[in-house]
Amino acid sequence: MPFSRRSAVSIVVFVLLGVFVGLGYWYESRKATPGQAVNSPSIDVTSGDDRGPGSLREAIFKATAATGEVTIALKVSKITLASTLPPLANAAGIRVVADEHGTEIDASALPAGAVLDVSGPNISIEGVRIPSCKETGIVLRAERFKLQTTSIENCDVGIDVAENADQLLLERNHFAANRVGVRFAASNKNALVVKNEFSGHRDAGIWAVRSEPDKRGGAISIRDNRFNKERIGILSANVSLIMERNELLDSREAAMQLMGSGAVARGNRISRGAAMGIVVENGQAAVIEDNELDGLEAYGVMLKGSADTVIRNNRIHNSGYGLAFVLGNQRSPSSAIDNTIIEPKFNGIDVIGDSPILRGNQVLRPRALALKITDYQPEGGGEKVRAVPFLEGNNFSLGAATVAAGDAKPSAGGVVQR
Repeated sequence: MPFSRRSAVSIVVFVLLGVFVGLGYWYESRKATPGQAVNSPSIDVTSGDDRGPGSLREAIFKATAATGEVTIALKVSKITLASTLPPLANAAGIRVVADEHGTEIDASALPAGAVLDVSGPNISIEGVRIPSCKETGIVLRAERFKLQTTSIENCDVGIDVAENADQLLLERNHFAANRVGVRFAASNKNALVVKNEFSGHRDAGIWAVRSEPDKRGGAISIRDNRFNKERIGILSANVSLIMERNELLDSREAAMQLMGSGAVARGNRISRGAAMGIVVENGQAAVIEDNELDGLEAYGVMLKGSADTVIRNNRIHNSGYGLAFVLGNQRSPSSAIDNTIIEPKFNGIDVIGDSPILRGNQVLRPRALALKITDYQPEGGGEKVRAVPFLEGNNFSLGAATVAAGDAKPSAGGVVQR
């Protein structure tokens, strides 16, 4: 009898294992390969005309009417538009994919509007080139969007991202000679801008601006991108950005200009140009750390009218100036901690009408002053704004004597006493 019970249990276990193995095989056989749809029908674009059979317009109409995910396969090298396309919208998703040689969308005849209007969720676009347009290359107003290996040039705005467009990925794209490359209206959740190239934008490569701080939570991640010869590489105001490991070269006005709250710049390289490196203006609780800045004619990092900002462990070398603190909030002072400034052409650190915390910084071989502290006298009179920084553990001994305005006198080792 005991033997029979054990046998029955063994048989039941064996049957259950068989059922689980079968279910696993069935699940794996039906899983989609990443980036591919399961049983997704394909609509081929075989005509470069504005409308008619095989045109992109006809394919979008069919994809929008479909009940499941659809792939629009671009089989032509060039599409010429004469009028605005219908929006891309299908809740199940639409993939617009060019072949390995890419597809150009000529929108030069469009008088206004966006070249591509992404109005529905789960849309992806790959391998498209928009060489010019009068307004916007792509307007995005839905969540779960991907743009990869696409080029947008000579438009007013490359991509215009609406406030509700969360969960987006912009990867390995090229933006050039637009007024703005990518424009954000809010701190879009789970938004990633990675490994793109930006060059020659008239206003900014990335523009993320709103009038009031965004309290929805989340932050846009901007990392591993390259910016070249921009007026401003990244402009942010009250939009939460985390900017990491980007390379910004030859900026004309500023590599990064950060205003309001919500900005973190970490591990970036900023090099060359007549512009400043990072400008924080009227900023609140920004974090600037572990960046390398070199070859700039002006300041590496400047804080103006800012509060509670931390500048930590940055390396600034072969530039005009190192750090500047101008008219900050003395009740909520900003801090510079463990920064290294090597061979500035002029002053290492300028403090003008501000009282930051300067701790553990090094200014090595400045050609002018290691630290200059200046009270601010408003034009036309008014109360003088005293500059009273807190100094602790800094190394200014290899530089010229530190000086200050008014009755400040330098002490040994470059520490200012009033």
